Amino acid sequence: MEAQENNKRFQLEHLFNVNDKGSVKEIPNFGGWELIEVVALITGGGSGIGLMAAQALAVNGAKVYITGRTQEKLDKVTELYNQNIPGQIIPITADVTDKASIDKLVKEINSREQFLSILINNAGISTGAQETEPESAEELRQNLFEHPSGDIGAWDDTFRTNVSQLFFMTTAFLPLLEKGSQQEHGWSSTVLNITSISGIVKVSQHHFAYNASKAAAIHLTKMLAHEIMTSRLPIRVNNIAPGVFPSEMTTSSSDEKQKSFIPKEKYEQKTAAARPGKDEDMASAILFATTNQYLSGQTVAVDGGYVLAAGSL
Repeated sequence: MEAQENNKRFQLEHLFNVNDKGSVKEIPNFGGWELIEVVALITGGGSGIGLMAAQALAVNGAKVYITGRTQEKLDKVTELYNQNIPGQIIPITADVTDKASIDKLVKEINSREQFLSILINNAGISTGAQETEPESAEELRQNLFEHPSGDIGAWDDTFRTNVSQLFFMTTAFLPLLEKGSQQEHGWSSTVLNITSISGIVKVSQHHFAYNASKAAAIHLTKMLAHEIMTSRLPIRVNNIAPGVFPSEMTTSSSDEKQKSFIPKEKYEQKTAAARPGKDEDMASAILFATTNQYLSGQTVAVDGGYVLAAGSL
């Protein structure tokens, strides 16, 4: 009987469970079986990878707050994907590039919840493409130095959104995240930064500012993980570095269901998987990184083999 109970710990619904108290399922802990509530906050949750993460958690029972600058987009997500699921998706508008807005968001979550279990910093932007092929110094200067994406303001905006806000969002929510770790023995709250394989590969991919910002985001994740650990706070900090996934960043748009599409043939020769990433690929990575209590300070590349082909630093 004891061995059979041990076997239950290896079932998928127990290994990757982010169950909400409102659901009928139970999840294991070290002392037996009981219900716990998981509260998540996802920035940039109105489309792309943020929406994939929100669905992955909410469909499996978590209460998920999604933020973004556009109320209409967030409301659309709630209307479409918050129906007949064990968890919840709740929209809140916020600008995570503004410190005062972040503080207001903390106060808003604090007024609704006693703790936060999962923080996913997903919001991000990219810059325009720059041609790097010319072998003429003058031509390369024209494409890089004179290009609109070469404007220092564009670099500042990219780093403000892709790097700085990760620091301010994570540090602002530390007290609520610490309380999240106190809800269940054996559960530690987690911060999951969505970075990119663009911060790992050695090529610029025609956008220097974006790739540099993602490399910085990966390093910032490791620094935060280390400092939070040395402060003895029971909070894990990791990052997922996606390859190419359909999003408004990679396709410039989303459809009436807030989803984007990339033709498979566009990446048949660029990845070992011979295709772009799917919703399910990201969802399983999100569940792994948020529920695995032994994962800390790590970069999880979910890229179909892109880094293998492009080469890393």
